[in-house]
Amino acid sequence: MRTGIAHLPLHYGKTPSWLFSRMKLLAREITIAIVEEFGPDEIVRRLSDPFWFQAFGCVLGFDWHSSGVTTTVCSALKEGLKGLENDLGVYITGGKGSTSRKTPTEIRMFSNYISVDPEPLIYASKMSAKVDNTAVQDGYQLYHHSFIFTQSGLWTVVQQGMNVSNRYARRYHWLSETFHGTNHHSFVNEPHTAVCCDIRGETLNLVARESEPARRITTQIACEHPEKSIRELKTIQRLDLPSRHSIVPADINPDRLTKILLRTYEQQPQNFEQLLGIEGVGPKTVRALSLISELVYGIAPSFRDPVRYSFAHGGKDGHPYPVDRNNYDQSIAILHQALKQAKLGNRDKMDAFKRLHSV
Repeated sequence: MRTGIAHLPLHYGKTPSWLFSRMKLLAREITIAIVEEFGPDEIVRRLSDPFWFQAFGCVLGFDWHSSGVTTTVCSALKEGLKGLENDLGVYITGGKGSTSRKTPTEIRMFSNYISVDPEPLIYASKMSAKVDNTAVQDGYQLYHHSFIFTQSGLWTVVQQGMNVSNRYARRYHWLSETFHGTNHHSFVNEPHTAVCCDIRGETLNLVARESEPARRITTQIACEHPEKSIRELKTIQRLDLPSRHSIVPADINPDRLTKILLRTYEQQPQNFEQLLGIEGVGPKTVRALSLISELVYGIAPSFRDPVRYSFAHGGKDGHPYPVDRNNYDQSIAILHQALKQAKLGNRDKMDAFKRLHSV
C-alpha cells in the first residue's frame, strides 16, 4: 500500500564530517530506544514509512527537503549501529553506488550469525531493485539501495533513483509485511508501501494492479520465438511512438534485443516476476515487450510535512536555522543517559520521553 508522496529536489554536495559524526550517534540512540521499547521489527516498519523516514532525517539535522537525506540517513544508521547488530537484532546492508552491489554479500554475512536462510532475503533485495529500475520506468535510475532486516525475517527496502534531466530524485519504500495480505503477495502487483517523488508524471508502471493483463501478455510474448517479436517491434519503429513513453527508436533497437529475447524464449518464464528475474532483462527489454503488447494485443500498462522535525536541531543548509551543535550534543547525551538508566531498572527518564510525546 502507498502511504504518501514527498518532494525531493536533487541536491549535490557532501555532509560535513562534524554533522555526520553526530548523525551517527543520534541515529544509534534513537534506534536503541525504539528497539528497547517496541522490539527490532518496529524500527524496520518505521523506516518503510516515507513520512517517518523524512522526519527522522530532519531530527538528525539534515536538509529538510533534500534528496541527500535518503543516502545520508541510511549511511548514518548503518555506521551508527556497526557492532551492535546482533545486540539489537537489526541488520543494515547496502548503500549508495558501488556499496549497493555488496548487499548480497552483507546479507549472507549477517545471516550466518543468526542462522537465517539468506537466499529469500537476497531474492527480495534483487527483485525490489529490478522492479523499481525496470518494471517502473519514469526516468529515474537507481543509485541507492538499502536493505534492512531482522531475525524474524521482516525486511524493508529504501532505495532511490535520480533524474538528472529534471534534477529530482524519487525514493521507493518497501515492507515485507505487505506481501502477506490478500492483495500483496507478489513483487509485481502493487508491492510498494510508498513511492516518494517531486512530481507525478506519466510513468510506465507494470506493477500496478490494473497492469496485470499487461504483465501476463508481456510474459507470453517473452516466451515466443524472437523472430515474431522482432518483426512486430520493427513495425512499431515505423510508427510515431506515443509521447507518453518518452523513448526514441534507438532505445528499443530490435537487433540489440534479439540475444536477450532468445534467452527468454529458452527459459520460458511462467509469470512476469520470473521474467524480471532473468539475467539481462532490463528496462529496454521490458519497455519493448510492453509496447508490443499495447500495440498488437491492445493491452495497455498503467500510467498513473515532516518539515516540523527540522526545528529539533536545525538543518545542514541553515533552514529553519543552522544546526545548533551544543543542543545536538545535549540531545545525544540525554537520550544515551536515559537508555543507560532504563537498562539499570530506572525508567523515569524514558517515561518522561513518553510524556513529552503526548504533549
